[in-house]
Amino acid sequence: MSNRDAKLEAGKFPVDVDLVQRLVAQQFPQWADLPIRPVAMDGWDNWTFHLGERMKVRLPSGEGYAEQAAKESHWLPRLAPHLPVEVPVPIAVGGPAEGYPWSWSIYQWIDGESVTRHIDKLALAEDIARFLNALQAIDPREGPAPGQHSFLRGADPMEAYGADARRYVDALDGDIDTRAAYAILDAAAQVPATKPVWVHGDIAVGNFLARDGRLSAVIDFGCAAVGDPSCDLVLAWVFLEGESRAAFRSLVNVDEATWARGRVWALWKAALLAANNQSVHPEENVPLEVIAAVIADHRERAR
Repeated sequence: MSNRDAKLEAGKFPVDVDLVQRLVAQQFPQWADLPIRPVAMDGWDNWTFHLGERMKVRLPSGEGYAEQAAKESHWLPRLAPHLPVEVPVPIAVGGPAEGYPWSWSIYQWIDGESVTRHIDKLALAEDIARFLNALQAIDPREGPAPGQHSFLRGADPMEAYGADARRYVDALDGDIDTRAAYAILDAAAQVPATKPVWVHGDIAVGNFLARDGRLSAVIDFGCAAVGDPSCDLVLAWVFLEGESRAAFRSLVNVDEATWARGRVWALWKAALLAANNQSVHPEENVPLEVIAAVIADHRERAR
């Protein structure tokens, strides 16, 4: 099943080239003659289209993402100067029209290659840690607190999804070590909170671009917030492994309590996907492997 078909089957709002053409022509007539076509690798939260050769249009695929266009337009220009790689450059924000119910955005196009599992993972771990350290160092005052706009990224994961995590772990009894999974959740519930910092909210392989084998851009700040940075650590188990995971842990500027909550985020998401038999990004580790890696990491650090 194509990504588009999967989104439509899941009840996402249908968007096609014709609708995008009408929206652009009505609200930004200066670009009405530019060709529009879907991008090769679209995401889940938005429908994304090329607009000419140097721009893209992103339209939220559901109401839960509706606040993100305005948030990115406001905050990305303020975050970008402090970050070591390219991030999206907002050009314009459109409004509801032509039957489309939410705000939508136009951005500059960023050149780069999609990241695959064949990339030098050690180099990627270093680059992502450097990006996160720079992001967390930005003044968090006045930044948005975690909420629906961030799908609670930046919140304490046990408060946000702890009950769900336990339910999904129960559903996987027999497929995973449920006792060890509960130990991860119990341990995270006991660790102290950390000071709020900027978080990206979706540090995932689909949101990276590379040039010459190194990270060149991080995209999709729709889940950005100011809060607990543990949500930005999930890549350690979902994509990294062995030496690259160890390098990421040693370089990223978080304490052991935050790392413990990061395990909860990874466990919750992997258990949700496995319990519901949902597909994952083709370049990421499968959910049961993620859970096994999280459990192994917890045991190693508990020694």
